Amino acid sequence: MNPVKRRLHQLIFEADTKAGKRFDLFLILLILLSIVVVMIESDDTIIPQADKWLVIAEWAVTILFTVEYVLRIWIVDKPRKYIFSFFGVIDLLAILPTYLGLIVGGSQMLIVVRALRLIRIFRILKLTRYVKEASALWSALVTSRNKIGVFLFVVLILVTIMGTVMYIIENPYNESFRSIPESLYWAIVTLTTVGYGDIAPVTMLGKFVAGLIMITGYAIIAVPTGIVTSELVKESGRPLNTRVCPSCLEEGHDYEAAFCKYCGNKLQ
Repeated sequence: MNPVKRRLHQLIFEADTKAGKRFDLFLILLILLSIVVVMIESDDTIIPQADKWLVIAEWAVTILFTVEYVLRIWIVDKPRKYIFSFFGVIDLLAILPTYLGLIVGGSQMLIVVRALRLIRIFRILKLTRYVKEASALWSALVTSRNKIGVFLFVVLILVTIMGTVMYIIENPYNESFRSIPESLYWAIVTLTTVGYGDIAPVTMLGKFVAGLIMITGYAIIAVPTGIVTSELVKESGRPLNTRVCPSCLEEGHDYEAAFCKYCGNKLQ
């Protein structure tokens, strides 16, 4: 990696240096500015007759994000790896709608263009890149994905059984439970303790079963919380930094590491 790319890599991809922290802070301010612009655009009464300045602000932010996106592709050893990564897609979604607004024309398409421009709200996801706690949370979620997957599968089975049972109990006396899909919807709302109240049992047996489902819901809510919390505890004990491997773009390396623990490439 030539000196220019090395310097830019440390500036853009890493946040342990003073310059890297300043760059990240600048991007955070840009992201927040762009989100404020999106919100103001949705309501003409907030700042009346400010369309011209909003357009200027939007294009200024978009151009800066475009430069950042191009630099990230140019710096890394494997551009394809970055382009199709999670943050690579988010970075593209952050700038694409503004350019699509220039291509898609016609009065009948204005609503579609406006909807596409709302994708700019994805810029707020770029903030997670610059918050170490968010990286730790994401790492904990990835590590516990198999356990959470099994848990969700069990919940799906419970919802199917409970919804079917309630359909059998309530259907003859309650037209709200007119089908198994309707009963499954009620079971999901009840098990998650949301309780919209649009569907409710009327029989004593149905109310008793509903009570059991509500109590079960409270017990179930604690399960994924415990899974993620245990992984977060593990993550908090690992002394990691923000160095990003220029080859595979993985981060979270030990401070004393000289090589990437994922691909073996030499770290900066």
